[in-house]
Amino acid sequence: MKKLLFGLILTLISCSLFAKTKTTFNKANAIVDEGKTEYKIITYQQLAQEMRTGWNLGNTLEATAGYTNYSETSWGMPMTTEDMIAGLAKSGIKTIRIPISWHNHLSDKNYTINPSWMKRVKQIVDWAIKYDMYVIINIHHDNYAYNKKMNNGGGFYPTKENFDESAAFLTNIWSQISLAFNNGYDEHLIFETLNEPRLCGTNNEWNNDENSQLCKDAADIINQFNQLIVDTIRESGGNNAVRFITCPGMQASPKSALLDSYKIPTDKKNNTGRILVSVHMYDPYNFAMESPGSKEFTNRDKSSLMDVFNHLESKFLKNGTGLIIDEYGATNKDNLEARLDWFKFFITATHKKGMVACLWDNQLTEIKNNQYSDLYGFYNRNKQEWFFPEILSTIMESSK
Repeated sequence: MKKLLFGLILTLISCSLFAKTKTTFNKANAIVDEGKTEYKIITYQQLAQEMRTGWNLGNTLEATAGYTNYSETSWGMPMTTEDMIAGLAKSGIKTIRIPISWHNHLSDKNYTINPSWMKRVKQIVDWAIKYDMYVIINIHHDNYAYNKKMNNGGGFYPTKENFDESAAFLTNIWSQISLAFNNGYDEHLIFETLNEPRLCGTNNEWNNDENSQLCKDAADIINQFNQLIVDTIRESGGNNAVRFITCPGMQASPKSALLDSYKIPTDKKNNTGRILVSVHMYDPYNFAMESPGSKEFTNRDKSSLMDVFNHLESKFLKNGTGLIIDEYGATNKDNLEARLDWFKFFITATHKKGMVACLWDNQLTEIKNNQYSDLYGFYNRNKQEWFFPEILSTIMESSK
């Protein structure tokens, strides 16, 4: 009864909020897409075949340590160049996900994005489009880092006390992204609403506890955020009226997406199949991420992975909803043969099921003091070479 009452109250609040939430950003400083490109209507199945396999420009445009126009280097990454993108395309990568943070690039309290930052984002997207790649752009590290009341421009946070501020932030940011990316971009550009939305600063940050009221409320609010963003994008019209949009559940975890609490946003009439689900998979955790964890990829691990793939396929793909695993990978534990086995299994299975997967890459490869977590370096951006060419070959072969 309490859950039903809260849901009713939140729905009434959100309906009222969405009706009154207005854009406040400085329109004179907004970057407006003046291009004109025909958008080809294709199905998700066709899209997945075209996207094939993807790669993430990790620890770059989503970096938040610097507060300059080009903070993309503040986490140790080199400035992104056209040569990097050309090298990726030459190696066979057909899709690039570009994680982007925005809250540290606002020029005023009205959520106006610094135009030089938006121009830089567009430049990198345009390089990828030039090389006939599919591109995913998003809101990345804008989830507020603390479980407390946010200040203006702090980003978003899935609690009732932060609902108004979050809605204002998300409406303004996505309105400006939709202005900057619209008719000049065809089906090769995909929008991702949020990255790993979660309860930062709590014991449930990475654990969606079905019995926790805080988690239940957060899941409902994340559904509301996804719907608000979809509505904002669609209202911008043009090519954005039909653009593919991906929406995660809490933490972007498969577990959260598979719960009944995760709701796919409703779309415009006749826009069937254009809302996709996004999840992240560094699984099994003890092999793919944990340090020290396990260096071996076992048959039990394979069974566990396939169980998740089957559940995702059953709930979404078999019911007409596409799915993108927009982050995946296995950290370097000086266990190349086991990782090759993992990549072959992972990509073969997802490709057969019609799922697109994008490799997370932060360019970190060096093992120090027997610490293995977060070593997801695959592509050398300075030399346009692959640190582990065997892994690239395995990915390419397994996605045919």
